[in-house]
Amino acid sequence: MAAKQRVASLALWSIAIAAIVFGLKLVAWYLTGSVALYSDALESIVNVIASIAAFWAIQVSHKPADQDHPFGHHKAEYFSAVLEGVLIVVAALLILNEVWRSWQVQAQLEQPWEGLAVNGVATAINAFWALLLIRAGKAAKSPALVADGNHIMTDVVTSIGVFGGLVGAILTGWRILDPALAVIVALNILWQGWHVIGSSMNGLMDRAVDTAEHMRIRDIISANCKGAMEVHDLKTRIAGRATFIEFHLVVDADMSVGTSHVICDRIEDALKAEIPSVRVTIHVEPDDEAKLPKGTTAVPFA
Repeated sequence: MAAKQRVASLALWSIAIAAIVFGLKLVAWYLTGSVALYSDALESIVNVIASIAAFWAIQVSHKPADQDHPFGHHKAEYFSAVLEGVLIVVAALLILNEVWRSWQVQAQLEQPWEGLAVNGVATAINAFWALLLIRAGKAAKSPALVADGNHIMTDVVTSIGVFGGLVGAILTGWRILDPALAVIVALNILWQGWHVIGSSMNGLMDRAVDTAEHMRIRDIISANCKGAMEVHDLKTRIAGRATFIEFHLVVDADMSVGTSHVICDRIEDALKAEIPSVRVTIHVEPDDEAKLPKGTTAVPFA
């Protein structure tokens, strides 16, 4: 419950932080008239919308399982991440449209240093918040928080690049650097949007845990399956913060249901102690379903 409240609280604060940062970047653009700063501000609009979507998705994902959703609502966060990726792409296209307009009429930057100072404050706020979201999202296995944090960190990198480029444009007088920077920003966030969408779609397709986690699960099962003859057909999938594990447990055909149930409980308890939000399904089978030769004891997995 504490983890749930922390994730929800961070998601809610993200909306406020994104709105503040967007306001600061809007001021920076207004002071300078820079198309590069306009592109930076436009990306921050995406942050505001994405933060609202992430907050909604997190609320839905923490709902308990019900009759219509017996496996829970964990995948709701992936929809938020997909939406964020789509919004990033839309923002990039809007930036490119503004670049085209500004390229035809290259205006002199107004109050450039004041605008860069305001944008620098917004960037510092974003950097702190992005690191906090990524760390908390990974700890809570929240795809929505991680996606939000990664996108904000992209915004930070973009802002630093824009800052450096505009300083160069101001010092050299090369006005072409301003729209050129905006093009680089647009291409960068297009790449990031594609990455966010791809990662989220992978989650919606019931991606298995990585190899290291798979081996850790095998080790936990193996260490706690005393009394069983074999384990095979281990499958895993990730849905938001939840990890689903299922496998077949082979026992002696003469073993009682009660005894096999004790073994299953021991394995399940061990997995729950090591893996947060795990869901375990064990299919018990008699020894004639074993895949390893009879008498094998050293290797419990087939």
